[in-house]
Amino acid sequence: MVIADWGNHRIIQWKKGVTNGQVVAGGNGQGNRLDQLNRPNDVLIDKETDSLIICDPENERVVRWARRSGTTEGEILIDNIDCWGLAMDDQRYLYICDADRVTQYQIGDNNGTVVAGGNDRGTGLNQLNAPTHIFVDRQQTVYVSDYWNHRVMKWNKGAKEGIVIAGGQGCGNAPTQLCHPNGLFIDTLGTLYVVDSANNRVMRWPKGAQQGIVIVGGNDQGSGANQFFNPNGLSFDRYGNLYVVDRTNNRVQHFSIE
Repeated sequence: MVIADWGNHRIIQWKKGVTNGQVVAGGNGQGNRLDQLNRPNDVLIDKETDSLIICDPENERVVRWARRSGTTEGEILIDNIDCWGLAMDDQRYLYICDADRVTQYQIGDNNGTVVAGGNDRGTGLNQLNAPTHIFVDRQQTVYVSDYWNHRVMKWNKGAKEGIVIAGGQGCGNAPTQLCHPNGLFIDTLGTLYVVDSANNRVMRWPKGAQQGIVIVGGNDQGSGANQFFNPNGLSFDRYGNLYVVDRTNNRVQHFSIE
């Protein structure tokens, strides 16, 4: 696992079965030098270049760190951007969300193309309000956690507005609602998995469904094995195991999901 360790201003890697992680980017205090990060909030692995691409929001930049041994600093890929979340598609386009939009970039180009939102903050289908996480499929369909609108949006390639695929019924804990959605994943059947942060649960929304199903959490806020405290990220491994970033409990939880 590669984890954005927000409060420690570093990216840390944990291998299966070990009890201690390894710092692979940052870890030199809070700052804006090339060997520092300032509250990183998302990270992805670029397998083609064997590097990490990191949201460094307090420094208003996206940086890349090589994963090879001996790397002591990163390089700036995109600057002057309030990066909240990252994704990369199969063609190696980079997607970044900020306050009201998702922008697509070619690696090495500082000028991007808006592919979702970009019409100021709001509740319209052509608007977003604090998008936090992105998932992009092979058709370059963009899925976005629309945090303050309590919904997940789907933007088809080239679309001028999005489609609500989960939530959008106000902040609440009913099966039809989300409250501050964060990390998300779409499987090959179009099923959505989303972290419902304020409800301390992870939900599954089958394609076209009008309501979701709680698959883990939802047992009030807490530190028990079946509880979360402000979860905000998720990931699946190749075997279908689910990993949830349980933020305020300062841990990552592992679940086997059928």
